[in-house]
Amino acid sequence: MIVDPTSTDYLSVYKLLLGSVVPRPIAFVSTVNPEGAFNVAPFSFFTVASANPPVLVFSVGRRANPDPTKDTLRNINTAREFVVNVVSEEFGPKMNLCAGDYPPEVNEFQVSGLTPIPSDLVKAPRVAESHINMECRLLYTIELSGLVSGGHLVLGQVIRFHIDDAYFHDYRIDPDKLRAIGRMAGNSYTRTLDRFDMIRPA
Repeated sequence: MIVDPTSTDYLSVYKLLLGSVVPRPIAFVSTVNPEGAFNVAPFSFFTVASANPPVLVFSVGRRANPDPTKDTLRNINTAREFVVNVVSEEFGPKMNLCAGDYPPEVNEFQVSGLTPIPSDLVKAPRVAESHINMECRLLYTIELSGLVSGGHLVLGQVIRFHIDDAYFHDYRIDPDKLRAIGRMAGNSYTRTLDRFDMIRPA
């Protein structure tokens, strides 16, 4: 099968991407608006962009609503900071509740029952249930498209890590304890407990 994305409807292309680029880690991003209201939402177009300095990147898609801009992007553009929280399996269902398309005045922490706790350097809260939180300062937002399901890349420099002591040893994270989950297509997720090693060539 050969698919030309320029002559294929965007929803079909979206399905191809979600089924092909798997598994995808989840950036569970917490922000705060100018009035001090908290927001937290998951994004699976997410990865590491740089190690020195440490930079994370995720994409915020445009909605088909009259107001296509998501609260997360609006808050980040205003506050210039955010927190990325790693999602572990035990609170995956609560994370999923935050994926709804809620009005700006809705606090997803209250919807999900997750716990906001203060950060050290940014005003956005951390998710207490997450075993790894990364406080970030915005570097850039880059508009990729003004079309529905187009969006903005958000690049943030990590300025503070918070790591559960039980999961940390010699700057390595114990994946068996972390039990991070990843995103597949549709409503499917994947666990990170089934792994194998390959020695990288010199």
